[in-house]
Amino acid sequence: MSADQEITVYEAAGGLPFFERLVAAFYEGLRYDPVLRPLYPEDDMDGAERRLVLFLAQYWGGPTTYMEERGHPMLRARHMPFEIGPRERDHWLLHMAAAVERETEPGPIRDALMDYFVPAAEHLRNDGMQRTIPPA
Repeated sequence: MSADQEITVYEAAGGLPFFERLVAAFYEGLRYDPVLRPLYPEDDMDGAERRLVLFLAQYWGGPTTYMEERGHPMLRARHMPFEIGPRERDHWLLHMAAAVERETEPGPIRDALMDYFVPAAEHLRNDGMQRTIPPA
C-alpha cells in the first residue's frame, strides 16, 4: 500500500472477522429484547445477522457481497414495513453500542462506528409514517 492510500475502517478493524464478531455481539442482546425481537424474522435470524455483517463490511470498505446479493442497500425502504420510533431506535442503539464497546478499544474505530450508527438509527425512524412500500 502506498503512503497516499488510506486504510479503510474495514481493514483497520480486522476485516470480515471483526464485523462477524460485532454483529454476533449485537444479536446476543437483540435476541432477548422484548421491543426489538418481534421486528426480526423468527425463521431467519441467521439470515438477518448475515445480511447485517455483509452490509457493514461493505459500508466500511470491504467486499461488495451485500450489493451483489441484495442490490442497493436502500436502508430506509427496507425498514419501512416496521414501525421504528424513539423506543426502537434507543433499544437498537443500546445493543449496538454494547457490541461496539465489547469488540473495540477506545479510539478512532470505535468513534467512527458510533458516529455512523447514531445518525443511521435516527434516519431509520418512521413512526407516524405510512409503512407500506408502493408498487414499482
